[in-house]
Amino acid sequence: MSLVAGFGMPLDHEETTPSAEGFREDGGGGPDADFVFEVEAAIALGDSSRVHELVGGLHEADVGALLERLSHEARPRLVELMGADFDFTALMEVGEATREDILEELPVETLVEGVRELESDDAVAILEALEPEEQDEVLDALPAQERIVLRRSLDYPEDSAGRLMQTTLIAVPPFWTAGRVLDFFRETEGEELPDSFFEVFVVDPGYHLLGTVFLDALVRARPDARLDEIMQADRRRVKATEDGAEAARLFERYNLVSVPVVDGSERLVGVLTIDDIVDVIQEQASEEIKALGGVNPEEELTDDFWWIARSRFAWLFINMLTAFITSTVLKSFQSQLEQMVALAVLGPIIAGQGGNSATQTMTVAVRALATRELNRSNALKIIFRELAIGAVNGAAFGLVTGVVAANWFQNVGLLPVMALAMFTNLVAGAFGGIVVPLIFDRFKFDPAVSSGPFVTTITDVVGYGAFLTIASIWFHLG
Repeated sequence: MSLVAGFGMPLDHEETTPSAEGFREDGGGGPDADFVFEVEAAIALGDSSRVHELVGGLHEADVGALLERLSHEARPRLVELMGADFDFTALMEVGEATREDILEELPVETLVEGVRELESDDAVAILEALEPEEQDEVLDALPAQERIVLRRSLDYPEDSAGRLMQTTLIAVPPFWTAGRVLDFFRETEGEELPDSFFEVFVVDPGYHLLGTVFLDALVRARPDARLDEIMQADRRRVKATEDGAEAARLFERYNLVSVPVVDGSERLVGVLTIDDIVDVIQEQASEEIKALGGVNPEEELTDDFWWIARSRFAWLFINMLTAFITSTVLKSFQSQLEQMVALAVLGPIIAGQGGNSATQTMTVAVRALATRELNRSNALKIIFRELAIGAVNGAAFGLVTGVVAANWFQNVGLLPVMALAMFTNLVAGAFGGIVVPLIFDRFKFDPAVSSGPFVTTITDVVGYGAFLTIASIWFHLG
């Protein structure tokens, strides 16, 4: 971290290196088995020069991919053998479990040196993974100014913009001219300026954000033009306490590449850039996909076997209980099933197709709720739309399955039974797929995690219940 002249704002530096010539990729873009074996062998021998030769020229993303492939014992040894040449930015390219696995084995002195070279947001991510006592040790060993910046970021809520922001920015007074700012860039080039930036922030002496001047506007302006004349005073900004997901939606909606972060008094405290937000969007999408499948959002491939088994048990247990509800419905129609084998054969088709339809609707609903596209103002409209879609598909598939079932079992009475049951269940599936997530969201439960078992139960109960009830009535009347 360093300071930019003007108002003494802390800055960080990010360095990238070209990929090493010896790095060989497998089909997935990571290091192939032969390269990993060479690195593991050099680590086992404690051959620092060979490790530097193999790993020293890799981009931090490639180092991260390599760390994921190394054994538990080899990971911290790689960091130690690389010494001051190890770029801690690589730890931002690995899963949380791998990062914690490495950090808990490193001495405090190594962590201090690594954190000092990181941008503030990456440094915060490293510190978050440490135990409180170790976190305090690392912070106490840092220079006062860096320690204050990091402690301030750690004081913000987890996953907030304050935790994600960088303190890498340039802030100048409104009376500076465009020419003076450009001169400042030239005079401090390669020393205190961030490696890349998109805008200059205009602040008053109290560090309240007044506006922003993008670099394209700066270089096109007259040299004597004051910044308060060319700045954008209505620049979008986010609060440091605001959730990172909300900030990500702001980036998506307005196609931003960066946005200033302010505290409750509108004082500039940092900046969010698109690379920070891409990570948030990817993490959010990953969590939603896992949650829909009943998987703990924090689960990673590198996690402990027994931890994964335990985390999946609860969701499977709930599904088992709901399955017994479905079985209870079937048991109540036991006599009908014994009299007509076709009902037992065709029942799963009705329930399964309803479940598939409900899953489609639920997936769309959960995603729309996450992105705030679905809300109270349009909920009723979307519910009716999904019901209409369910009705159309129910009528179409009811006719198809009815004709097939009638011909299959040579019983024309199965055509209206299958058609009516399929129609009923696809409409019920559409209704459950949209209403259940809305209800859970209304009561502040995560609809991605909670909806699945309940929606499945609705389609199974309605599917089997409707099919067997309609069949009983139809054949009784016949």
